[in-house]
Amino acid sequence: MEIFLKLASSYAWEIDYLIILVAILGGFWLFLSLGIIFWFCWKFRRSANPTAQYITGEKKHETKWISWPHYAVLVCDVVIIIFAIKVWYGIKQYRPPADDTIRAVGHQWAWRFVHSGPDGKLDTADDIETIDELHVVVGKTYHVKLSSADVLHSFSVPVFRLKQDAIPGREVTAWFKPIKTGEWDVQCTEICGIGHGIMGARIKVETEEEYQAWLATKKPIGTTGA
Repeated sequence: MEIFLKLASSYAWEIDYLIILVAILGGFWLFLSLGIIFWFCWKFRRSANPTAQYITGEKKHETKWISWPHYAVLVCDVVIIIFAIKVWYGIKQYRPPADDTIRAVGHQWAWRFVHSGPDGKLDTADDIETIDELHVVVGKTYHVKLSSADVLHSFSVPVFRLKQDAIPGREVTAWFKPIKTGEWDVQCTEICGIGHGIMGARIKVETEEEYQAWLATKKPIGTTGA
């Protein structure tokens, strides 16, 4: 289901449905509470109740209107936690085997990408380096080795529902599997200095034939490592 932003990765729908679940459950209690407040305002308006009532809330038939909704809210919280843990584990804790691996390095203020070359292995002499342009093949599972050359950045591909911090001095591995061809935005979603707002890149999801044709036009970096 695509309402606002396209779903272009294998797990994007899981995140969207989790957000929708939270919105529905939270929205239900929000509007129920507002409805009760407005009903109280009307029922106990001054013209209909010139003498105020003092309710201590100690009687059983009064306390149930607090305890029962309280238990219902706790049940909703448990449901949200269960689904959130499931989504978190499937995206952040578990990584399926990679068909290919790429490297993404955040700089002030650009993304440097290293693609594996024709041998399909990262950190070899035939690797391909690009700036602000990432090429991937639709239907393949990718591991992304994220790092930063200077300050804290955050690698985000909105249509993949992917967001992962790039941390100086540390390599973090994220993953995605694109399911649609097209050209999409890559953003930095961590304020990283005066040029943060222009630190945009593009990811191009292509067919295998298109990717190989692009690869044939690029020169390898010719050195081991990124």
